[in-house]
Amino acid sequence: MSSSTATGGEMKRTLTLTGITMNAMSFIAPGAFLWTTFQLQAAQSAGGASTAFDMWTGLFFSVILAMLTAYSYSELARIYPNAGTGSSYYFAEAALLDKEKAQHRRFARVSKITIGWISHLYYWIYPAIMVAFTATLFGYIYQVITGQTLSWLVLSIIAVVFALISGYIAFRGISGSTNTAIAINVIQLTSLFAFAVVAIIFRLSHPHAVGGYEMAHATGVIFPHSLMHVIYQSTIAILLLVGFESVTALGAEAKNPDKDIKKGVILSLAIQGLVAYLFEYFAANYVVGGATITAIGQHGAKLTGYAAAATDSAPLGTMIKTIGNQMFGGIGQTLALLMAATVLLALIGTTLACLNSGVRITYSMARDKEMPSILGLLHGKFATPHGGIWVLTAATAAIAIYGVKNVDTLTQITLASNAGTFIVYGLTCLIAIVAFASRHDKHPIKHLAIPGLGFLMNFAEFVGIIYLAVMAGGATASDAYIAMGMVAVWVVVGIVWIAMNPQKRGVKLIQAPEALKTSEAS
Repeated sequence: MSSSTATGGEMKRTLTLTGITMNAMSFIAPGAFLWTTFQLQAAQSAGGASTAFDMWTGLFFSVILAMLTAYSYSELARIYPNAGTGSSYYFAEAALLDKEKAQHRRFARVSKITIGWISHLYYWIYPAIMVAFTATLFGYIYQVITGQTLSWLVLSIIAVVFALISGYIAFRGISGSTNTAIAINVIQLTSLFAFAVVAIIFRLSHPHAVGGYEMAHATGVIFPHSLMHVIYQSTIAILLLVGFESVTALGAEAKNPDKDIKKGVILSLAIQGLVAYLFEYFAANYVVGGATITAIGQHGAKLTGYAAAATDSAPLGTMIKTIGNQMFGGIGQTLALLMAATVLLALIGTTLACLNSGVRITYSMARDKEMPSILGLLHGKFATPHGGIWVLTAATAAIAIYGVKNVDTLTQITLASNAGTFIVYGLTCLIAIVAFASRHDKHPIKHLAIPGLGFLMNFAEFVGIIYLAVMAGGATASDAYIAMGMVAVWVVVGIVWIAMNPQKRGVKLIQAPEALKTSEAS
C-alpha cells in the first residue's frame, strides 16, 4: 500500500483535533464562497431560464450529499488509520486487499490508480480556482479604491505571485498554515455571520424598498422551484463544501489519527455546511433584488437582482454597499472593503490548505511509483513533499491565469474540478460498501444505505453537469462542454501515463493473485 515515509525521514505528527478540523475548515473556506461564487450561481441558466432561484436549495442538496460522503470517509478512516497521506487512494486498495478471495484482491491496483488519478482533477484544479478568486478579488478592491479596472495581464501576474507565495508557505510546513487557518476561520465566520444578520434585519425593516426583492417571502428561499434547477445549482454549490475529506490525507501528520481524523471530517462539514453556509446563503438570497443590486446590461438595459449579480464580479460587495449606505449613514463602501479583506484572508487560508492537502495523494502515488518520482520527494528539513508542492504550484498558476479571464473560464475550471469531486466522492462511497461488506462490524444502514445513497447523489450530480452541457444552451452549455473536455483530456493523459510509466513496466493493472503484496502505510 501507499507509503507516507521517504528515505530521508518521515512527516512530523503535529496536528491535534483542532488543527485537523481547522485545516478542513480552511479548505471549505468559512463563508468566503458566498462572496466568490454568488456571481457564478446567479449567472447559471437552463433553457433560457435562470436557476438562481434554487441557489439555497441547491446548496442544501449539496450539504446532504456531502454529509453522506463525509460519513463514508470517516468510517474508512476509522478502519484504516494507517492511510497516512493516501486518503481515498489508500482506501481503494486496502478495501480489496482485505478480501479473502483472490479474484477480489487482484483488482486492488487498478482501483487505487483510478481513484488516485481522478482525484487530481479535484485536488489540482481546486487551488487554481482559489488563486483565480483571489486575483479577481484584488481587482475588485483596486477598482473600488481607484475607479479603474485591472487588465487580464495584471490579474494574471497577481495570480502567479499569489500562487508562488502560497507554495512557499506550504513548502515550509503545515504547522504555520494551521496557525494561519485558525485565525482566518474565526475572522471569516464572524464577519459573514454579521453580514447575514444585518441583511435579514435590512429586509425585515425595508419590506417595501424601491426595486423590491427576488423572493417575495422567506419560504421562497428554502423551498425548491424546480428539481432540475436544484441539481444544476448544486453542481456549483459543491465547491463550497469540498475539503472535509482532505484531512484523511493528513493521517501521517496527526497525533491521534485513528480518532481525530474521523471527528475532524464530520466537525468541519457540520460547522461550515450545516451552520455557516446555509445561514449565510439564506440571508443573501432573502435580500437580493432591485432594492440591493442593480446594473446596466447590454444596450443600456437596467438589470436587477440575480440578473445584475450575474454581471457583477462582486455582487455581495455591491449588496453590502447598498445596505451599509442605507442603514449606517453612507459607509457602505467601507463595509464592503472590510468584508472583501476578510474574504481575501479566507482565500489565503484555503489556498494553503489546498496545497497542503492536495499534494498528499500525489505524494503517496509517487512513493508507490504510480506517478513521477519527483512528486514523492520529501524535504529533509521541513518534512514536506516539496517536489509535488512546487509542481502543483506551477500548475495552479497556469490554470489560474486561464480562470481569471472572465466568468465563463472560471465556471469551466470550477465545473471540471467539481466533476472530479463527484467521481471521487461517488467511488469512495462505493469503496465504503466494499470495505465493510465482509467485516464483522458492518451495519446495513451505516455501511450500505448511507454510502449507497451518497453514491447515487454524487452520480446524479455528475450526470447533472453532462445534462447541462446538452440541454442548458448558451454560455452555460458551452462552459459545461469545455469542462467535460478537460475531464476527458485528463483521463486520456492518465491512460497514456499508466501505459508508458517506466517505473511500472511489466506490472499488470489487474494483477495475478500470487503477485499481490500487502504493506502498511506509515
